Amino acid sequence: MDTAANERSAVIEIGGEEYRLILTTKATKEIAKRYGGLENLGNKLMNTKDFELALDEIVWLITLLSNQSILIHNLRNKDAKKELLSEEEIELLTTPFELAEYKNAIMASMKKGTKRHIESEPSKNEEVG
Repeated sequence: MDTAANERSAVIEIGGEEYRLILTTKATKEIAKRYGGLENLGNKLMNTKDFELALDEIVWLITLLSNQSILIHNLRNKDAKKELLSEEEIELLTTPFELAEYKNAIMASMKKGTKRHIESEPSKNEEVG
């Protein structure tokens, strides 16, 4: 995983293994399809009164975001591909308490994924020093 991906990810543990939750453009498109945009996702997660529905949404998001790091790995390591996680695996390898904790990691990865890095560099005509 490169430094840029590390900076825009949050790490969680599922079944004794660490996974990085990364908000990629691909994941953002999937979220937009399901919720109509990132802004609607936050509202959906925070306002869901149906516990089962809330768990389903968190499991879906964890699967989507954790699979981004696996997809990136597979893209860069064509001879050493890893299996993608399924929603069923996440449901079997986690507890509802862990899922509640992962909600914070989901939000952290989304915040990092949408953060803009703006650095000003001196123009070529300016003197430095």
